[in-house]
Amino acid sequence: MSSWNNIYKTFDPVAFHIFSLPVHWYGIMYVLALLSALYIGKYFIKKDNLDFGAKGIDLYFIYVEIGVILGARLGYILFYDTQTIYYLSHPWQIFNPFVNGEFVGIRGMSYHGAVLGFLISSYLYSRKHKIAFGKIMDLVAISVPLAFVFGRIGNFLNQELIGRETDVPWGILVDGVLRHPSQLYEAVLEGIGVFIVVYIYKKYQKFSGELVLVYAISYGLFRAIAEIWRAPDIQIGYVCCDAVTQGQVMSLAMSFLGVAAWFYFKKRNIKI
Repeated sequence: MSSWNNIYKTFDPVAFHIFSLPVHWYGIMYVLALLSALYIGKYFIKKDNLDFGAKGIDLYFIYVEIGVILGARLGYILFYDTQTIYYLSHPWQIFNPFVNGEFVGIRGMSYHGAVLGFLISSYLYSRKHKIAFGKIMDLVAISVPLAFVFGRIGNFLNQELIGRETDVPWGILVDGVLRHPSQLYEAVLEGIGVFIVVYIYKKYQKFSGELVLVYAISYGLFRAIAEIWRAPDIQIGYVCCDAVTQGQVMSLAMSFLGVAAWFYFKKRNIKI
């Protein structure tokens, strides 16, 4: 076995400590993901000469950051966690980073919950600052995908969302079992792949808000493909046929809704 296959045995998920508090590579990657989305957004605002008001995207970024964090955590608790009732009856524990007095950070985030939080916060920002919702969504669709590369690398470095068992030579040993580095597959498909699709389609855009629908469709499809190599959530397992995961079901539903919305808005020539 090569050093790559054994990377989890030698790699420390903690980058450094601030006093006694550990700072994980996972957290660093997610900060980089947020910052990259912000600056990619600023690049396209300047490139396409978009008007986002005096306070611009910086204020919107604060709205979205709050919405995404709340939505991701609550979504995980509602969709994936086995202690949903406990958290709903003890809401102050939802963001408690300590377990039995030990700082472990906040673990358990749902992408689909983050999407809901993002949409709600974006709508509130749109209403308050009088900027068309579709215009905001188009900018997000082109700004977010590449940020996912950092997020999925963070999952890989944090040794979570592991892949299914395999015998491929580039597999990663996890507790003695060789597995697909599915997080890296997701980084390529959900990050780079989706960005390429949205960027190319941008030339053919017909109505405001169309790009976010293209993003939803392509992300859902690429995520469903990536989950072919990703192990199911241990607390849920496969939801059908010993092969289909919860993530695939939700991702394909996202693509279906994106297609339905695209036909609806295109047929009626409605701007989001």
